[in-house]
Amino acid sequence: MNTTLQKQSTFYRDMFRLALPIVFQNLITTAVSSADVIMLGWVSQTALAASSLASQIMFILNLVYTGVASGVVMLAAQYWGKQDTKSIEQIMGIAMRLSVLISTCFFILSFFFPGLLMKIFTSEPDLIQAGIPYLRIVGFSYLFMGVSQIYLCTMRSIERVIFATATNASALALNIVLNALFIFGLFGFPKMGIQGVALATSVARGIELVICLVDACRFRLIRFRISTLFERNRLLFRDFIHYSLPAFGNEVAWGVAFSMYSVIMGHLGSDMVAANAVVVVARNLGTVMCFGIANAGAIILGKSIGAGYMDLVKEDASRFCKITFCSGIAGGILIFLLRPVFLNMADLTPVAQGYLNIMLFINMYYVLGQAMNTTVICGIFRSGGDSHWGFICDVIDMWGFAVPLGFISAFVLKLPPMWVYFLICLDEFVKMPFIYKHYKSYKWLKNITRDFSNVREDGR
Repeated sequence: MNTTLQKQSTFYRDMFRLALPIVFQNLITTAVSSADVIMLGWVSQTALAASSLASQIMFILNLVYTGVASGVVMLAAQYWGKQDTKSIEQIMGIAMRLSVLISTCFFILSFFFPGLLMKIFTSEPDLIQAGIPYLRIVGFSYLFMGVSQIYLCTMRSIERVIFATATNASALALNIVLNALFIFGLFGFPKMGIQGVALATSVARGIELVICLVDACRFRLIRFRISTLFERNRLLFRDFIHYSLPAFGNEVAWGVAFSMYSVIMGHLGSDMVAANAVVVVARNLGTVMCFGIANAGAIILGKSIGAGYMDLVKEDASRFCKITFCSGIAGGILIFLLRPVFLNMADLTPVAQGYLNIMLFINMYYVLGQAMNTTVICGIFRSGGDSHWGFICDVIDMWGFAVPLGFISAFVLKLPPMWVYFLICLDEFVKMPFIYKHYKSYKWLKNITRDFSNVREDGR
């Protein structure tokens, strides 16, 4: 009995120690999105809608980072349980090579072909023209984030969550201040409107990268050097690809499908786009605690698996699910309580306000499904290296059900916009029974580390 209480005490202490800084970071991220919506809402509905669509490129890139970072967390957390710091350094180098390559591709597309990217999301000329300069400027932030996001992810994997959160939160807080300066031209700064949002993002992310590089020169336990990018370990590279590619594919498949929702809404008119820009802020706020728990779960459970505490992992996974369920309920209640705030966050047309009112009610329950599924797939399953199952599940759910249903309901059946939105928000609840069944099978619970003590430096 005392042993059980001791385990529970350790679990809750570790969970809050890791989850609360991540939740704080997510709150700051939501604050940036809220500031963008409020400030651009004062500029014009066109600026708000164009920024919302153009930011889908960043949304997709962030999902790429999340996929690559998942590979880092899956492996690094378990190697951290074994205290194998050399392998963690090599994992960071492998992830950063991939991240920098993808970030460069996104920069090239946004800088040289911004009009083409905007046409994917909307056919309205005003929105396309407003989004082109935004993408050209914000593209530079992609290059900075290619390095900083992987470095910070690695630090979280070894439980340096306070440093990672402080760094990211500082950049995001600076982003809010710079938004105000550049959008409205305060204190002698140029008045740039929607372009000011892009410039503020690029400057803030550049400073975030500088902080990471300074820390890398001082932190000795896990060291990042330029040579880290070129170190070779064939077995570790093979493991990283094996476990991270499905997670990467999972995030991209889910994210691109989620962006297809924006494509559908973008062709339903600017009122729908503007309302969605506000409801995204509400949904992010409603899930902020849940996603922090999911990230903490991947680290805590992965560390325990690497150390060989399999029975403890099962107990802790059950606790994570219970906490996530309660936080999902709380998230829905929070959206309900803040509904008057969201309805007055931007200067919307009466039609857009009507859409927003209904969309907020739908998201009151949608956040529970998103919270539970994210914690189990991205936190619990991936802690044991099981990224394949989530990938297959989301591909079938999103591309076999939600996206086709959205396009058919919008463009074939020509249902009213709110019916279209309701139907595409069924995606999380369709896959929930299958996720629960896989969770109870415990097939995801595996130690995926290797013993490199007798392996040569080149990993052969």
